[in-house]
Amino acid sequence: MSGVACDCAAAMSSDAVAAARKGRLKQRYDNEFRLVAGCVPYRVKKGDEGNPCSSPGGDPAEVEVLMISTPNRADMVFPKGGWEDDEDVYQAASREAMEEAGVKGVINRAALGHWVFKSKSSQNSTSPRGACKGYIFAMEVTEELESWPEQDTHSRRWVSPGEAYQLCRYDWMREALTALLERLSVIEPVAAAAASATPELNDQAGMYMMLQATSDGAVALC
Repeated sequence: MSGVACDCAAAMSSDAVAAARKGRLKQRYDNEFRLVAGCVPYRVKKGDEGNPCSSPGGDPAEVEVLMISTPNRADMVFPKGGWEDDEDVYQAASREAMEEAGVKGVINRAALGHWVFKSKSSQNSTSPRGACKGYIFAMEVTEELESWPEQDTHSRRWVSPGEAYQLCRYDWMREALTALLERLSVIEPVAAAAASATPELNDQAGMYMMLQATSDGAVALC
């Protein structure tokens, strides 16, 4: 990804996490907002000249994104879940990808975006109760596990960007996917603001400040 700094989240060996974390005893909150982290896992066919955004012959890169199923739903989502107090936001996003999708990879520390998520029961309320705040990152997948903690409830599926748009349940998912494709230069930026990377999150205070500066326009189920 030309011009975009990448970094790898804390490495986890294949047997580092035997089971998915349960409960919310270590869950981080910002006042009444539950903090969450997730990612859009992707893979891209790299060209002979080392340009990840073009394949041999100058054709557009073959980009695929990984989506997961959820119980009792026909559509699919990107891995996402609670950010806990013994990990940073990048580790949280990496852990959720491993637990829900069974993949590991390189997290780009410039977030694709940050959103406010509300449950269906609280969408018409102005109170933050029952709502989440979260960051979504790009993850270039480097390893697919044969088994993973939540495979009984989350199957995984590689899809094209076009199919992903059709499967996306919420607006924030389409926005995150668009941000990823813009970053990979698969599509042209749809907004000038998308051309500038989100500042790296170095500490918890910075995370909270940036979240508070966003609009609450993105509404989705936590």
